[in-house]
Amino acid sequence: MGIYDFTIKAQDGSEVRMSEFAGKTLLIVNTATGCGFTPQYDELQDLYELHQKDGLEILDFPCNQFREQAPGSDEEIHSFCTGRYGITFPQFSKIDVNGEHAIPLYKYLTENTSFGGFSGPMGLVLKPIVKKMDKDYKNNGRIKWNFTKFLISREGEILARFEPTDSMDKVKEKVEEAL
Repeated sequence: MGIYDFTIKAQDGSEVRMSEFAGKTLLIVNTATGCGFTPQYDELQDLYELHQKDGLEILDFPCNQFREQAPGSDEEIHSFCTGRYGITFPQFSKIDVNGEHAIPLYKYLTENTSFGGFSGPMGLVLKPIVKKMDKDYKNNGRIKWNFTKFLISREGEILARFEPTDSMDKVKEKVEEAL
């Protein structure tokens, strides 16, 4: 099974086949509107505007699993993101990324990648929070927090996983290599 075999849910409830994105470079990200990393929306939108013409698609999946930082409805979340950050990349229905209700796409992503570690000052803040939630967090691929990103090649291969504390410069560099 590969990335293009999955179906995801659009905000309006309709099903979207991941195969619709075949041939594109994808950056898949779980987001939250009330998170300390929410300002990354600005950098994600800048990256999208710069490289959409080159075949980049950013797929945004709101998630409320980390301290309930995305509590709104799909419509409220979308309204916030478009109004405050001007996002124009596709945003899908709110999902779970971990646990028994995790969507199959995220089960695939987490089973086929490893946690990359936290960095910088925000990493120092996140470590004790994440450790309380998952004592073995360093040794499994589960999503640790909002704004974890997965870079997918045009052929559907997972190229990289970025933790929320990774610099957006690093993300941009890897995206541009993939394009």
